Amino acid sequence: MIEVRNLTKRFGATVALQDVSFDVARGEVLGLLGPNGAGKTTAMRIIACYFPPNAGSVRVGGLDTQKDSVAVRQRIGYLPESAPLYHDMGVMDYLGFVGRIRGLREPELGRSAREMVGVCGLQRMAHRTIGTLSKGYRQRVGLAQTLIHDPEVLILDEPTSGLDPNQIVEIRDLIKQIGREKTVVLSTHILPEVEATCSRVLIINEGTIVASGTPAELASQSPGEARVFLTVKGTPEGVEPVLRRSGIATDIRLVDTDDGRVRYAIGSAEEEPEEKLFHLAVQNGWTLTELQRESLSLEEVFTRLTTRESVTP
Repeated sequence: MIEVRNLTKRFGATVALQDVSFDVARGEVLGLLGPNGAGKTTAMRIIACYFPPNAGSVRVGGLDTQKDSVAVRQRIGYLPESAPLYHDMGVMDYLGFVGRIRGLREPELGRSAREMVGVCGLQRMAHRTIGTLSKGYRQRVGLAQTLIHDPEVLILDEPTSGLDPNQIVEIRDLIKQIGREKTVVLSTHILPEVEATCSRVLIINEGTIVASGTPAELASQSPGEARVFLTVKGTPEGVEPVLRRSGIATDIRLVDTDDGRVRYAIGSAEEEPEEKLFHLAVQNGWTLTELQRESLSLEEVFTRLTTRESVTP
């Protein structure tokens, strides 16, 4: 649905994006992660036709964002970090205003506004003035205006920014519901939100993509050593020298000894250290009771990929 190819954007001497390429499939919820200034918002603004790139191209539903800008905008709903709301307008008046800008006319306009009130959970607030609403409900109004023209693609920049934990859960659930039918690209700094909402993640750092995949795939792609826990029947004197001679481990730490068993945390730069450790145990006649790679959290993966110094496993 979205095809980004070799995207580059400069602001004077500052390079915000450098040769960035990725695709977003129809019906996919893609999360953009990165530290402040990484280029997330710049990428989203280019996709939303907010401004053009210096190089590269973006196609949405087969349409080029520079050659067919108006047609692309008709297919996109864009919610910037600061929702474009008029606080002195009522909710229904505002949705009608945005709908008319989007080319909707009665009776379609009224039907769409009422539908968005239902989808976004605004029934009790429909006749309130926007300025009197809580931030969570104002964010719902922002999502409603994003959806009013039934776009195929949603671009959501920090949709839960500044909300309290309960409001974050509400907006997260709403995005998941919308994502069943729409193609969604969202950016956020809340890592659990990405794990709960997104089917795929791109991590951007200093204007380039440093990783792409599901949280599980990112953990396996993460730079640095794997850490594997190995428990066998034996003694430290009998097991540890063999581990050190094997060349599999770059770091060996005895975690526990109990009931004739030894448990080690093993750092390894090997691609599949579990398999090699299994064969080592078989060759030495060890009774193996545990062999498990430690899973990294998305937070650990993010830190490893966006800081110059890797976190020691």
